[in-house]
Amino acid sequence: MKKISLLLLGLFVFASCLNNDDVPNYKFEFMPIDEAITPESFTYGESDTITIKYSFPNDCYSFEQIYYETKDSTRTVAVTAMVLLDEECTEETVQEEKKFVVTASQTEDYIFKFFKGTDSEGENIFEEVIVPVN
Repeated sequence: MKKISLLLLGLFVFASCLNNDDVPNYKFEFMPIDEAITPESFTYGESDTITIKYSFPNDCYSFEQIYYETKDSTRTVAVTAMVLLDEECTEETVQEEKKFVVTASQTEDYIFKFFKGTDSEGENIFEEVIVPVN
């Protein structure tokens, strides 16, 4: 009987340690890019900087990373934000910008697709910018 009581007490203590109330509740979202500043052209083998500007609707959003996907000559770019779900947020828009470096490692023109949001049917909208390579 003592062993069963000890086992039940152990399970109770273990279960009480599994309380997840202190774990932040969050999700990740792709944020639209307000503006992208690209060079007029790239020089093969050299690096250049692209600047993206974006806005967060409130201070529960924070920058996580730049999403950058390469497929052939196309580069898809978006901002990934972490959104805190159980926090009280100020409703003040937060505008930020980030820069990233691109090294021209191909002789074909680069096609950048900057994420602009979604349409009424949930389809992604992109702004395409072609940057030629010299």
